[in-house]
Amino acid sequence: MATSTKITFLGHATVLIETGNVRLLTDPLLKKWVIHLRRHAPQVDSELLNNIDAVLISHQHLDHLHLPSLKMLDRGTRIILPEGTRSLAEGAGFERIEEIGVGGKVRVGDIEILATPAEHSGRRILPGEDIECLGFLFQGKSKIYFAGDTDVFPEMANYSEGLDLALLPVWGWGPKLGPGHMDPYRAALALQHLKPGLAIPIHWGTYHPIGLGWTRPPFLTNPPRLFASFAAKIAPNIGIRILDPGEMTEFED
Repeated sequence: MATSTKITFLGHATVLIETGNVRLLTDPLLKKWVIHLRRHAPQVDSELLNNIDAVLISHQHLDHLHLPSLKMLDRGTRIILPEGTRSLAEGAGFERIEEIGVGGKVRVGDIEILATPAEHSGRRILPGEDIECLGFLFQGKSKIYFAGDTDVFPEMANYSEGLDLALLPVWGWGPKLGPGHMDPYRAALALQHLKPGLAIPIHWGTYHPIGLGWTRPPFLTNPPRLFASFAAKIAPNIGIRILDPGEMTEFED
């Protein structure tokens, strides 16, 4: 009997991955307000946050390792995060904490998770320690790559064999992107290295700086459509599926 993997894009880099009997959550950012940012997307259904087997944190930036959002989860939840960030999760009251570096592997149920590199600055505050940033490769019945925050890099090709799904950032939370990010065009270039069966754009349409929401800024809506347009020219054989924040899709394993 065919089984399916469910992907729910909860906004920004927060994705619920349900594969086999395992429920994984990436970079939870769930609050209405995050520093100077306001949530544009609908609030996350709290029932989706129950019975999470593990949370994967890609890096320590405040919009990825967000302690008020982590505190919305059960304190017994397993937290997997970059080396050097354990104390942050401990401060939020979690006890099942595992640090991992690039090349490290952990297992959650029948899913093996490989920590992959990311081209991104890892300082939480300036000045501050530059902690390693990660992506994650999930390998079970399906093979899924979550890029975290990163620019495109050639070694992405190392994860292409049998890759079913790539979750690729295509923007951020403001009108401009700094270094260490992929815009729609560069995310489409990443498809040439990764060659997934399917790609879903993430890291868009969720937060905006206070005061910009009333202008209906195009960065809240345009990036995934631009990504799909570039992908149709650069990697036409790869399927693109756009999910609005809060939307779920599934595909057969």
